[in-house]
Amino acid sequence: MQGLLLCLLFSLGGKSKSHRYELNHKKTYEYKYVGTITIGHDMPDLAESGVKLLCNVQIEGVSPQTFLLQVSNVAFQEQNGVPGNSGFTSSPKMSKKLSDEITKPFVFEYMNGRVGDIKAATEVSDTVVNIVRGILGFFQVTIKSTQRVYELEESGIHGLCQSNYIAEEDEHEQTLTLHRVVDVTNCRQKAAVTVGLALASENEPSKQRGDNIVAMVKYMYTVKSTSDGGLITMSRAEEKHHLSTLNVKGGNSKLLAIKEITLLKVLDSEGTHTIGPVQSRGNIIYKFGNELKQIPIVMMNLENPVPKIVDLIKRLAETNTNKELSGASTDVIEVFQLMRSASLEDLETLWRQLSDNQEHRRWFLDCVVEVDDERVIKFLERRFQNGDVTANEATQALLLALNHLKSELGTVDRSKGFLHMPFVKSNQLLWNTAVLSYGSLVYRLCEKIQPCPVTAVQPLLDIANNGLMNKNEEAMVLALKALGNAGHPSGLKTVIKFLPGISANAVDLPTRVISTAVDSLRHLARRDPHSVQDIALSLFVQKTLPAEVRMLACMILFKTRPPVALVSTISAVLLEETDLQFASFSYSLIKSLSNSRTPDNHHLSTACNIATKILAPKLERLSYFTSMAWHTDWFSDTFLAGVTNELYMLKNAADSMPTTIIGKGKFHIIGRIIEMLELGVSTDGIKTLLSQIGSAGFPDYQIIKVLADWQSFPNSKPLFSGYARVYGQEVFFSDVNKEVLQQVFKVVFIINPLRKFLKGLEEGALWHWTKPYLAYETRFIQATCLGLPVEISKYYLALTAVTANVKAQITPPVQQHVMELFTSEVSLETNGHISITKDIFAFHGINTELFQFGSELKCKANVNIPWKFMLNMNGREKKFELDISPYTDVTEVFSFTSDVYAVSRNIAEPSFAKRTPIIPITAESLDVPVADETNENGFKFKLQSSKYGTAICMEAQARRAHFFDEYPLSCLAGYSHVAIQLKPVETKRPIEKIQIQISAGPTKTLLNQIGTFSRNSEVIINPVVVMKALALSDAAKPEGFTAAVYSLPAAQKDNIQFIVSEVGEDANWKMCTETSVHFRWGAECQSYELTVNVARIQEPSSKPTLSAKVNWGNLPMYMNNFGKSLEELLPFYSYLIGLHSQPDANPDHEFSAKVFNALPNTGDIIIKTPKVGDTDLR
Repeated sequence: MQGLLLCLLFSLGGKSKSHRYELNHKKTYEYKYVGTITIGHDMPDLAESGVKLLCNVQIEGVSPQTFLLQVSNVAFQEQNGVPGNSGFTSSPKMSKKLSDEITKPFVFEYMNGRVGDIKAATEVSDTVVNIVRGILGFFQVTIKSTQRVYELEESGIHGLCQSNYIAEEDEHEQTLTLHRVVDVTNCRQKAAVTVGLALASENEPSKQRGDNIVAMVKYMYTVKSTSDGGLITMSRAEEKHHLSTLNVKGGNSKLLAIKEITLLKVLDSEGTHTIGPVQSRGNIIYKFGNELKQIPIVMMNLENPVPKIVDLIKRLAETNTNKELSGASTDVIEVFQLMRSASLEDLETLWRQLSDNQEHRRWFLDCVVEVDDERVIKFLERRFQNGDVTANEATQALLLALNHLKSELGTVDRSKGFLHMPFVKSNQLLWNTAVLSYGSLVYRLCEKIQPCPVTAVQPLLDIANNGLMNKNEEAMVLALKALGNAGHPSGLKTVIKFLPGISANAVDLPTRVISTAVDSLRHLARRDPHSVQDIALSLFVQKTLPAEVRMLACMILFKTRPPVALVSTISAVLLEETDLQFASFSYSLIKSLSNSRTPDNHHLSTACNIATKILAPKLERLSYFTSMAWHTDWFSDTFLAGVTNELYMLKNAADSMPTTIIGKGKFHIIGRIIEMLELGVSTDGIKTLLSQIGSAGFPDYQIIKVLADWQSFPNSKPLFSGYARVYGQEVFFSDVNKEVLQQVFKVVFIINPLRKFLKGLEEGALWHWTKPYLAYETRFIQATCLGLPVEISKYYLALTAVTANVKAQITPPVQQHVMELFTSEVSLETNGHISITKDIFAFHGINTELFQFGSELKCKANVNIPWKFMLNMNGREKKFELDISPYTDVTEVFSFTSDVYAVSRNIAEPSFAKRTPIIPITAESLDVPVADETNENGFKFKLQSSKYGTAICMEAQARRAHFFDEYPLSCLAGYSHVAIQLKPVETKRPIEKIQIQISAGPTKTLLNQIGTFSRNSEVIINPVVVMKALALSDAAKPEGFTAAVYSLPAAQKDNIQFIVSEVGEDANWKMCTETSVHFRWGAECQSYELTVNVARIQEPSSKPTLSAKVNWGNLPMYMNNFGKSLEELLPFYSYLIGLHSQPDANPDHEFSAKVFNALPNTGDIIIKTPKVGDTDLR
């Protein structure tokens, strides 16, 4: 490893020749170099892209240890298309642009067979220097004279990696053939960068089952012996990468990189060199530069970005005010790219030009947060200090900026300033956002730097300690939540201060603070599992603690993935537990984990399986009305992907309502666990509100009065609390208490602002809102042997736009209170649209600021909902009327399109980018039919209503090169399209409008001999609610449907009935139901019949029972078939969930179920079908 040694001794004609390989500084070596990279699926019928670089390389000695490298005759070629049909074609403009840089002189040190420091002119880009590193990599090779097979760790362009050698000597030809294989996957110091995956924790057990990336590099050298030493006459390197978004098995994207040098001649050096000023650019290991700033899915000239950004933002603002967003995604990505290339002064210039226009201002603030370094911190600091933005604007900007910021020591240190700004502290939501987001930034820093510096988390420790000292509950909760986000090991000592039994001072703290402290250990459970296990177990066994705290400790304890011995200890504690809520929660969590199939829980599920068998005799029959935990998951070894869902309901013994509900979902993919979303709500105070509502009742909207006059509820106690976490980081939490509600009611119900708002509606209001959001950006970049960076990246962009025109007329006008609206006549006319576009981009290829090529996946989903209607409301008479204009044009309300392309772009000709579908349209691709009614590419489906003049149409198309059973992942490569459209339908008469009428509590009416009631006597009935959906036309009677709910006299067997009737000439279709509930439908409600009875039974000396029966007469064929299938499957599913089943002769055409109390905390259920009786589920 300590040098390049070539000591092969040959005796030729009595003269000894030395073969120690060193470049002779008195010689000039000229080589021909060819480097090629292609990326595709390595199948003859699928398109791929690639580049080829050709040049001559001259190496000349300057001094014994310094050499000059000069490149000439540069040619750049591109390839894009199906191999065999399209080859490499020259790009003269790109060849010249590359030649302008790479032909400048390069100086490098070379001693003992190792490339040392490389120097180049300052104007030469990092990309070009890396290409030269790829050329020099041929001369970094170790040859041992005494061994033919050997391995060692050595530096190269990929980093410090393991190499394996095999040497073959040909004495006759006086040559040595050397084979070298480099393991570039497991380098100790790897030339690779990961962006955006800090919040996706690595899952080593999953990686052990397989990987989504496999890479290997092979070199072959031919070394000829000369009197001056060994001379490389030819060398070839081949690098292969196999990549899949899931598992490399069964189809993937492949990279093939090949480089060759061939010796042309060796001359004596002339001894004169004109080099010019050069500076050090590092050693042979690949150095990252501008490729980190280059978004791989766009290629554009980044010079003078300000006018380009202004034009794009103005275009986005204008376009998306008037129509849907489907074409805006590329513009938004280009704005992000230009923003990242802009200087701080450029950002200030843009602010001055765009901030006065509300639309331009909003687009700019939404895009500037994607500047991911100190520039955005400095920019926002100036806005906050100058008071240029509102608290709402600041909150949105700070949330995204800090969560998308590069986590480096400099950015973390600079971000501390936000925690000391009076402007930030002046608004509670802004302050919460700043503290939580700073915690998230610290978490990402600790993923990169270990040990993580204490100075990073110190501001959060200070907030927590000050809150504890001042007994400030809000400050303590906020600081602990931020420390939970940070997961900094040094935060553990501070968190302990808030935990009873761990700290003597924590006993007087509110339960909410203690619970938050326990929850803040969630990330430390992975980073320091042993310490967290000790703390969580101590809390777990403290029976004096509130059950909620112990349940949270149980959750944290199992996050540490305890070993079998510790799970056994937990089981022993639960066997002696007297709190049924806590015991039920812990047992249900252990039981659900025992069924886990994800790799990270492999050992834990085994331990929990043993514990379940121990605990089942005591805890298995606990009621579902106690605290529970559900953990369900799925994992596929074929795809190395899976999903986990968790739901926790925490209760106390005094209440039937859960005090806390938590739900979360995780993805397992590419050897990582991504905690996508977690939502939690605490409902401690809601019982007080419900009791007040119960006493006030619902008539005349008294519920609003209860909320407005809510004086008895404590100021300090929240009605409920909620939080949201994305990727494991808490981004929002809020307490809704008495003060918050009173502020809301002041804003909404005080007459002055209300009158101003209503006046604006009467004059006519236009409201427009847009939001671009880059929800996901992940990149993995590593070096190739050619010195070009191969990148795997994924982007998820969401764009939302809402435009609404509203005009109202209120008679009489509101004078004092909002409740007057419910006794007024209100006419509201509105039109507008909602447009949502979601784009997913995935790229595998070479990405530099000079050129890009590779495979690119583009998925786009569009939702477009236009509307135009008039609403008339008579609050006094409780009548509502909605007039909707029928669709006159084809409107695509939803579409999804996906395709994979071979792409090629270069900066010299950005407008001539090439994009070829992986499965070209002209190729013999496989059409995939999805329904019986197919065309040549897919299927179409249409559901239309001639009454309302509207049809819903769905169409789908797919082109595939391979089926799933051939290549499970390659089958996804191809074109897919699904669309749902609303289309006008030709009707017998023109439809002016569709009218929906709702009347609540109308005057009593008289109906005679309604056939569907099977009654012959005249009865007075009271329609409670009548709803009509009618198609209106000036030239004909209305057509449509009427639905009515009738309240019958109490003497009637069924005192509530529901009728749906067809309206129109010769219309006789009706559907009728009664409270029982009795369904009849068809012609005059006579064709089909179904009855449902539900009753509560309490007979003397019997258990309280809830009974339900379903009886039926004649039913449609599809309902009969479904029922028979369900009955056949019932015994199987009964067994899975613990039901005992047995054959039984039960009544035909009847399904029944009974639930009754067996014990105080358990219940039994009996289910019967015509052929099966199922009993005893507890």
